[in-house]
Amino acid sequence: MSFRDDLAAASDWAATYLEGVGELPVVPGVAPGEIRAKLPATAPEQAEPFAAVLRDLDEIVVPGLTHWNHPRFFAYFANTGSEPGVLAELLIAALNVNAMAWATSPAATELEQVALAWLGDLLGLPAGLHGQIEDSASTSTLAALAAARALRPGGAVVASEHAHFSVEKAARILGLPYRTVPVDDELRMRPDLDLDGVTAVVASVGTTSFTAVDPVPELAARCTGAGVWLHVDAAYAGAAAVCPENRWCLAGVEHADSIVVNPHKWLFTPMDCSALWTRRPDALRAAFSAHGDYLASSEGALDFRDYSVTLGRRFRALKLWTVMRCYGREGLQALIREHVRLAALFASWVEADPAWEVSAPCRFSTVAFRHRTGDNEAIARRATETGELFVATTKLAGESVIRLAIGNAATTEDDVRRAWDVLRRSVG
Repeated sequence: MSFRDDLAAASDWAATYLEGVGELPVVPGVAPGEIRAKLPATAPEQAEPFAAVLRDLDEIVVPGLTHWNHPRFFAYFANTGSEPGVLAELLIAALNVNAMAWATSPAATELEQVALAWLGDLLGLPAGLHGQIEDSASTSTLAALAAARALRPGGAVVASEHAHFSVEKAARILGLPYRTVPVDDELRMRPDLDLDGVTAVVASVGTTSFTAVDPVPELAARCTGAGVWLHVDAAYAGAAAVCPENRWCLAGVEHADSIVVNPHKWLFTPMDCSALWTRRPDALRAAFSAHGDYLASSEGALDFRDYSVTLGRRFRALKLWTVMRCYGREGLQALIREHVRLAALFASWVEADPAWEVSAPCRFSTVAFRHRTGDNEAIARRATETGELFVATTKLAGESVIRLAIGNAATTEDDVRRAWDVLRRSVG
């Protein structure tokens, strides 16, 4: 078979998968080691046809996958490998460039600058910020905190008790103390911080468990006065600002030192793609710039390697740029508004049932809820074991709470209704 034949077969496979993924079990019923036991222990001695790969994908790999591209994947912050993004990933692999420096691929560097400017404009961010694409919010946060350490070494990193655990992990990697502060009645970080001996504060716009929005304007004022770096983790909820009515969630970020939003969460861009902006790029450069004799600096141009943890860099900008072009502002807004509507609808069903309750304010497209008397851990587990959906649990004041996060472009009202029906049948 020729490359063109195999490409056609792969394209047909991908289209068939995307058309039918909604009928697959969201979570596989496999045991640890089961998939590995079905695969040879060593690579083949002789070349195999690509058709054999597709066969094993169907028979072994796909039955063992958790389908993040499923319309009823509600467990974490859902994502979408959208059709434009899938096509762009093919082109990225075909081009196979390394965007570590302008000289190593000029168009990749300049397209990344354009894509981040476009996205910043869609979100209402201030013009002129330095933007770059990382693989995940974990790396983006690590880069931001490394920049903060370059300016103010040795101090603590402070975040809400509900901040994502990647913040603590980044602080640990950087050798910085980490401490959390309590939240108010709306689960937001309290702004009356003791900033003595602090290097950075991380504010959350959309905490992982309950999508709370920390008071960024107040925190920014405090941090500016104390010379402390303020990083805003808006990995999930920042995407909501594509819609003007949601711009409130990014109030004050113009005074932050850095902000991260993940297009691979709620902006329909395939994994992995995390957008990091800063108004202090010199601090990133101070933290990461290093040179070898074999790779000179690009005169008069930006070398992203000088601003990032990594040297080798995939051409992620191409898929972000493609998604923004193929959806447009109106298309992105329509999807986000529909997800917000579906979350509010689901919350209304919960509130209308006296056996259930909404556990936290319903912000954006995530609902935190619980059965008043049942074992919510067991309910979530039984519901997920049906294969109809995937939900996860978290803790609020020591009590288990179920989270349902809507974010896949293919999710419909029927999918949300189906999830609610399964959850109620799973009470036991």
